[in-house]
Amino acid sequence: MYLSRVPLNPARKGTRLFLTSPQVTHAAVMAAFPPSEPGDTTDSPSDGRVLWRIDRTDNNIHLYVVSPHRPDFTHVVEQAGWPTTSAWATRDYRDLLNDLAVGQRWHFRLTANPVRRAMDRDRNDPTERGKTVGLDSTGQLHWLQRKAADHGFELGQVVSGDGKEPDVIITDRRSVTFQRRTHTVALSTATFEGTLEVTDPHRLRAALIGGIGRAKGYGCGLLTLAPV
Repeated sequence: MYLSRVPLNPARKGTRLFLTSPQVTHAAVMAAFPPSEPGDTTDSPSDGRVLWRIDRTDNNIHLYVVSPHRPDFTHVVEQAGWPTTSAWATRDYRDLLNDLAVGQRWHFRLTANPVRRAMDRDRNDPTERGKTVGLDSTGQLHWLQRKAADHGFELGQVVSGDGKEPDVIITDRRSVTFQRRTHTVALSTATFEGTLEVTDPHRLRAALIGGIGRAKGYGCGLLTLAPV
């Protein structure tokens, strides 16, 4: 597994296109791998998949990619990066994955597509039954807490006036709509930042290489860790 970071130039037309069209970004990311190599999925879930995320912090924009194979982002740098000053950085992800242990604390970032299934009582139109529904910020935090329990970690805690609360904030919320072939795709995304504690290294490792939640092909699901 590999983790890559590609700095993007906000003044480039390609960057602006990446920021507005997840489908275009997905195609550019997948073009970083030869056709003979696995794309979105592999035969074994434990082998991981290609995940990506665009981070916007202050005046910096970076494309992060986790992949089973080493990528070549020359085309991305030429379209949207800084060709004359910086390219991209790729490092072997296995050291971090193999060193995960119960009780470790990490800072994390995750851009996800938190949704729930529409229930019959929520919809008067039977044709809407089973469709996904976006959540408000409180619902998005509850969604993350549920996902944490399923993926081998628990959210850190901070002291508040009423006791303790999860050490996580939503730094960005967006509604994204774009065309995919003949139909419209609508995403409600949230970017979470905070601290976590490892409870099950095997499950957390699977989340890091397989993603969390829906819309993984469109820039959602990539969880990254950094030292606290």
